[in-house]
Formats: sequence, structure tokens, C-alpha cells
Amino acid sequence: MFKAFRIFILLMIFTGVALGAWRAKTQSVEWKYTLPVNIYLINGDGSQVAEEYLRNLTAEDFKPIETFMRDEAARYGRSENASIEIRLGGTIADQPPVPPRDGSALEVIVWSLQMRWWAYRNADSKGPGQQVKMFLLYFDPALSKRLAHSTGLQKGLIGRVNSFASRDMAKQNNVVIAHEFLHTLGATDKYDPATNQPLFPDGYANPELDPLLPQQYAEIMAGRTPVAKNQAVTPESLDDALIGNRTAQEINWL
Repeated sequence: MFKAFRIFILLMIFTGVALGAWRAKTQSVEWKYTLPVNIYLINGDGSQVAEEYLRNLTAEDFKPIETFMRDEAARYGRSENASIEIRLGGTIADQPPVPPRDGSALEVIVWSLQMRWWAYRNADSKGPGQQVKMFLLYFDPALSKRLAHSTGLQKGLIGRVNSFASRDMAKQNNVVIAHEFLHTLGATDKYDPATNQPLFPDGYANPELDPLLPQQYAEIMAGRTPVAKNQAVTPESLDDALIGNRTAQEINWL
């Protein structure tokens, strides 16, 4: 009898967690109100360069993400009820869990739960309603020539972004942040993970362009601009990126 009762309680807890995740998922893309996006800064490598860079960052450095979302919403006729507000939540000393590299489905699930628990303990989002939490880890480019893959979790509305602590890379950092932010809203990758090449047609900003190549813009969830067969370049800034139709559907703009 006791065992059956314990199983019942566990099932109720799991049901509550599932319903909470579903509620967060649906409310985040209802676009009834401005969606707060809380940004937290982390010194990813403990370097003095990253520490100095963090001290000089302000909310204005991330406003291009707001502008990108506003302009893209307007293209889809959603300018009146689809906006975000960037909020700078401060600096966090603790390092978030590292996602598994080429991990099994179980390992990814475990990491996801760890990341959500870590975010709950380390970031206090103020105010009612659904809010996105983006954790930005900064690295000295002299010490890290290449950064590990960033991640965005729709369950929990959490992003974990690796960025370069360099003003020269700030605009490209914002492209990555916007990409991972859209993951938290349910947008999917639109590139081939084996080659990093944008997938046609959803990974092309203008798949109906004739001739098809070169493309002028990058589809934000493809991450690169196709310029020739099997050749794509990284956008310099969000001015060089668009939200394609498939991504717009995934975030409830179409």
C-alpha cells in the first residue's frame, strides 16, 4: 500500500513538472505581452581579459537583439504584439553545468535537468509571467581560438552561450545569442550538423531567390549565409540575418 502511494506521489510530481514546462512553452510564444529576456554574465575562463570585459558591458550592448526581433516581427505583421525586453541581470560567479559532447539521450536529459536546477538556484528573475534566462560565458580570445557549442533549452526557457570577450566580436556574439534565444522559444536548427552548411529551403533566408546563390542574408537558425555551392559565411551582425518562414512558424508568428 505504501509503495503504491509513493508511486502515486511521484507520478503527481512528474505530471506537475510536465504541465509547468508545457505552460511555459505555450505562454512564451503567445506574444500577448513583451517577453522579458534576462541576461546573466559569467567569466567563462577566469581570465582578467574576460573580467574586464564583463565590467564594461551594459544592457545597451544587447539592444540589437531587441531591434532584430522587433524588425523581424514587423515583417511578419506582428509588430503590435511580438516584442522582447533585454534585462541585464548581473554577474554570476558559479559555472553552469557543461553540456555533454556527443552524449546519449539520457546524458542530455540529465544535463538538461542539472542546468534547469542550476539556473533556478543562481538566477532570480523578478516580475510575473514567463521570462527567458540567458547565461553568457565570456572567454579571452587569445586563450580560446574556438568556442564550444552554445545551447538553448525550450524546457525552462534557458540559454547557455559561449562568447568572445572582445569588442570586435560583440556583433557576432549577438548573432549567437539571438540564435540560442530563439531555441528557447522552440525554433530548431536549420543547418547540417555534419557540415555546418545551411539546409535548403528552411536554412535559406530567401529560398525563392533566382539565381539562388549567393544569398544576401543568413537565416538566423542556419547561422550562415550561403554564397556558393557548399560554401557559407558567418554573418557579421544581426543586420545580416533574417528569420525565415519555418522559424517564424515555430515561434508562433505564422
